[in-house]
Amino acid sequence: MILTELFIGFLKVGCFAFGGAYGAIPLIRDVVLSYGWLDDEMLTYIIAVSESTPGPIMVNMATYVGSSQAGILGSLVATLAVILPSFITILLVTALLTAALKNPYVQAVLHGLKPCMIGIILATGTYMIVYHCISSPLTASFDSMATIMTTALAGVYFGSRKIMMNEISPIGLIGISAAAGIIVFGLK
Repeated sequence: MILTELFIGFLKVGCFAFGGAYGAIPLIRDVVLSYGWLDDEMLTYIIAVSESTPGPIMVNMATYVGSSQAGILGSLVATLAVILPSFITILLVTALLTAALKNPYVQAVLHGLKPCMIGIILATGTYMIVYHCISSPLTASFDSMATIMTTALAGVYFGSRKIMMNEISPIGLIGISAAAGIIVFGLK
C-alpha cells in the first residue's frame, strides 16, 4: 500500500511541477504533508539537504521520502514516479522532432540559424577576451597574464589541429584552461 501511495504522490509532483525545483516545493510539501510522511520541520531540513547535494531537488526529496517510508524499494518507486512524466515527455518530443527534422522547411531554418549561432558565440568570445585582457577600457591598459593565457590557449587549440591533425576536445581545452588558471592566478 505504501509503495502505491509513494508512486501516486510523486507522480502528481512529476506531472504538475512547473517552474523548476523551487516551483515544485509547494507541491511536494502538499503531497508529503497530506500523506503524513513528514512534518513541516523535517521537510525544511530535507529541502536544505536536497539543495546541498548533487542532483535535482525533486529527485533528491523523492528518494529520501521513499527511503524513509519504504526503504530502498520505496526510494526507487518514488524516484521513478517523479521522473517518469519528464522522461515520457522527452521521448515524445524527441520522436516528434525526429520527424520534423526531415521536413525541408525545418532544415532550411536550421541551416539559417547556424551562422547566427556562430556569430553569437564569436561575439561573446570576443567580448570576453577584450573585457578580461583589458583591465581598464578607459586607459586601455592590458592585463598581461590574461593576454598571455588567452594567446597560449589559442596556440594549444590551433596547434593541436596542426600537430595531432585533430582538434582538442572542448572538455580537454576546459581542463587545460582550468589548470592554467589555477597555476597562474593561484600563485599571484
